[in-house]
Amino acid sequence: MAQVRLNNARLLIYSHDTYGLGHLRRCRTIAHALVKRFKGLSVLIISGSPIIGRFEFRARVDYVRIPGVIKLYNGEYTSLGLHIDIQQTLDIRKAIIQHTALSFQPDIFLVDKEPLGLKGEVEPTLRALREIGVKTVLGLRDVMDDPQWLAKEWQQKGIPPKLLDLYDDIWVYGPASMGSPLTGLNFPEPIEPHLYFTGYLARHVPKAAELDVSTLPDHYILVTPGGGGDGVELVDWVLRAYESLTSLPFAAVIILGPFMGAAEREQFEHRAAGLAQVTIHTFDRHIEALMANAKAVVAMGGYNTFCEILSLRKPSLLVPRKKPRLEQFIRAKQAEALGLVSVLDPDEGGSTARMVQALQQLSYQSPLTEDQINGLLTGLDWIAERFLKLLGEDRLEYSNEAEE
Repeated sequence: MAQVRLNNARLLIYSHDTYGLGHLRRCRTIAHALVKRFKGLSVLIISGSPIIGRFEFRARVDYVRIPGVIKLYNGEYTSLGLHIDIQQTLDIRKAIIQHTALSFQPDIFLVDKEPLGLKGEVEPTLRALREIGVKTVLGLRDVMDDPQWLAKEWQQKGIPPKLLDLYDDIWVYGPASMGSPLTGLNFPEPIEPHLYFTGYLARHVPKAAELDVSTLPDHYILVTPGGGGDGVELVDWVLRAYESLTSLPFAAVIILGPFMGAAEREQFEHRAAGLAQVTIHTFDRHIEALMANAKAVVAMGGYNTFCEILSLRKPSLLVPRKKPRLEQFIRAKQAEALGLVSVLDPDEGGSTARMVQALQQLSYQSPLTEDQINGLLTGLDWIAERFLKLLGEDRLEYSNEAEE
C-alpha cells in the first residue's frame, strides 16, 4: 500500500499548559501519530509545561518552551519559575509565540483548548497567520465544563463573536455520543458546519517502554491521579482503604504525579511504607506500560487517562473531581451511563468503607469488550484524514517506501 508523503509540510501546535499534564500529553499524541503516518511532515509544539523535557519525542517532532505560568486555586495566574510580574511573563510568552509561528511558517496551526490562548496571548498570532493563508484549528476535549459555567467564562473572555473569525475548524476529541462541549453556548452564526467530532485519541504502549515487572506485584491495580496537583484526596482515600483492610483482592501501584506537593508526597510515601500491598512512585513517563500490566485502574477521570482506559480495555473505577471544574465528573457519569466505567462520587470521600467496597467490586469488573469501544477510538485516524484535506492535494506525494 502506498504511503502518503507530504511536501515539506509543517504543523504548529500551541498548548498553554498552566496546570497538569493533560494538554501536553494530548498534543504530543497527535503530533506523534501524524509524523508516523506522513513522511515529510514536521511538527513543532509550543508549550508552557515545566516538565516537557522529561518526555520523549519522535523524529520530526520538537518543542519550544515558553515561560511557565500556573493557575492558582482562586483562578488567578502567577509566574511559575520567574520572579517577575505576571503581565511581563505573559508579554514574553506572547512575543515568543508569534515570533516562533512566523519563523516556522506552518501550513496548519492547531490550538489546544483555549481559543484565544492564555489571557488572549495567542490571538495576535492567529490573526497574523490567517492573513497569510495558514489554516487554523481549535481542538477541544470531549467535555469542557458545566455548560452554564463555560458559557459565562467564554462570554467574559469575548470568545463567541471571535471564534469563527479565527478558526477554520473546531475539532472535538471525542464521539458525539458523549455530547458536545459547546452545548448551551450562543454564537453569532451557526457553528455546526465547522464542528467535527473526531472520536477519542487511541493510545498504545510505546516500544521504548520496557516495564521491569520484577519490581511490581504479580496482580495490582494502577492508581493514577494524572499530574497529581489535585489528586491528594484520591490517594488518601485509597490509602485509607488499604490501611483499614490488608486483604484487598489486588495490590496497589500508586503513581502520585509530578505536580503533587512535596509535603503530601512524603506523607503518602511514609504511610505506604507500612503497607505490604502498596507501592508508590512519583512519576513514570511510560504509564501506558504500567496500565497495560495492571488488572484494573483507579483514576480521577481526566481526558488522557480515560483514553488509555478505553485503548487498553481496562476495568476502571473513576473518582472524578468536582472543583474547580465539573469536566471530570461529567465525563465519568456519561461514561458510566454507557457502561464503560464504574464511578465513585467524591462527595463520599469520608467513607473508608465505601472505598473498600468499591475496590472489592472492581476486582469482579470485566475488561471492556470490542463491542463496547467500537467507534469510540477513531480520533487519530480522523485527524490524519482531515489534516490532509486542510493541507490540500497539491502538497501530497505517494511512495512505496516502508514506514519510518
